[in-house]
Amino acid sequence: MIFSLQEIFDIAVMSGAIGYMFNDSFGSIAHRTEDYDPLTHYRKRFDFDSLMFAVIVAAPAIILHELGHKFVAMSFGFTAVFHAAYTWLFIGVILKLLNFGFIFFVPAYVSYSGLTSPLQSSMIAFAGPFVNLLLWIVPFIILKKDIKMKRKVRAFLFLTSRINMFLFIFNMLPIPMFDGYHVFQGLISAFM
Repeated sequence: MIFSLQEIFDIAVMSGAIGYMFNDSFGSIAHRTEDYDPLTHYRKRFDFDSLMFAVIVAAPAIILHELGHKFVAMSFGFTAVFHAAYTWLFIGVILKLLNFGFIFFVPAYVSYSGLTSPLQSSMIAFAGPFVNLLLWIVPFIILKKDIKMKRKVRAFLFLTSRINMFLFIFNMLPIPMFDGYHVFQGLISAFM
């Protein structure tokens, strides 16, 4: 079985939490028109469409990033499991409730079992940022072609590109606990 029920549950909970955290940031962009009134956003108590747009824009960047790790680890024969980082999600929701301008959190991670070679470890670590790189470049290219599309689709592609650009660059920093650290550490161990 590729996904357990717990993994599916974790993906759903993480997606909802992510949508809630970014609802104000991305939701209003989806509904802007030429006569957009910014005060309209604050008059509403809850906008399900904005929440869903935020989920559709933000959650795939994280889910697909983690699934990149999972599937590459599985391709090497390891057991890999997707986990929602409930403590971090809770912190992110609290920061959102307190109206912090910048919310930093780790929404999910993948654990895998088995002894990896340095090169395997590097490849597993790079798989997540590589997915973000693709999700950054492909929408960027589509937007550069200036194809006629609906405003909501253009907003989706723009936000998808920006989120994944941030996730790729951020995750590739060679700082302990980040993917970039494991990528470079694995490469150095494998070839030095």
